[in-house]
Amino acid sequence: MSEQLPSGAGPADGGVIHNIGYRSYQGPRLGRGYATRSLYVQSLRAAYGLGRSGKSKVLPMLVASGLTAAAVVIVAIGLFLQGPVKTDLFPVDYPQFLSAFGVLVQIFVAAQSPVLMSRDLRHHTVPLYFSRPITRGDYVRAKFAAMTSAMLLMTVVPLLVLYLGSILGGLPLGKNTGHFLQGLAVAVVTSLVYAALGLAISALTPRRGFGVAAIMGVLLVSSVLAGIVYLLLGGDRMDPPESAHWAFLLSPSSATEALLNQVLDIRTAGQLTAPDGIGVVVFALAVVAMIGGSYWALLRRYRKI
Repeated sequence: MSEQLPSGAGPADGGVIHNIGYRSYQGPRLGRGYATRSLYVQSLRAAYGLGRSGKSKVLPMLVASGLTAAAVVIVAIGLFLQGPVKTDLFPVDYPQFLSAFGVLVQIFVAAQSPVLMSRDLRHHTVPLYFSRPITRGDYVRAKFAAMTSAMLLMTVVPLLVLYLGSILGGLPLGKNTGHFLQGLAVAVVTSLVYAALGLAISALTPRRGFGVAAIMGVLLVSSVLAGIVYLLLGGDRMDPPESAHWAFLLSPSSATEALLNQVLDIRTAGQLTAPDGIGVVVFALAVVAMIGGSYWALLRRYRKI
């Protein structure tokens, strides 16, 4: 005998499946590589305030334009002096350009490194990155590459202005090309050191202001300290003792500049130099340790997030 259903009831009362048009994704899955490249591009744009509010663009653009404007002025002065005094190079040589305007470079790295690191920590967006195919190593690599690229873009453009000015001004091509390549080497090493240190310090705090103050403190205070110790060891003499040059190891910026000046044989008055012999090796290891140690610290920091 068949079972009778209650009046008004039917099989559909147990549940109904409605097709509202959802379909599974059928497009290409771009994976970790695409996500990492996208993070790199977004971070590079953020370093110059692109895609953000107008006030976010002010400082990085001012610093970048300031360095370029300084290069234009140097070219103008150099070409003007070519009339009474013939010279092969401009008043400020390519390898010396960044040390002459080093404060601007330090301001850029101090102001923009926290933009890449501290903002993600403050707004708790880092876990969202790691919920995608991107890994913690990918995140650090993308941020490090972006900050280094931003530094290179800011430091290399003025050198290109100097080089083009020398060509248009009829200065010796071979000599200027060689010095331009030396300037590029200085820009690359300086960008790596500053980017590594800036990101490592910024990753310690979600507060951008604290990150800016900490980076400027490390770069400026250590530089002043190294200068004081240098003078105490006899650096104010006409012929400073070799031991005085070891004081530059106390400062990341001074150690980097002293090493590059020694390797490139830049020994003009007022230029920092590393000690001869074993000193060059020690300074080179110190610079490599700053870059590698900062990168390792970044990886370790983001393993805990």
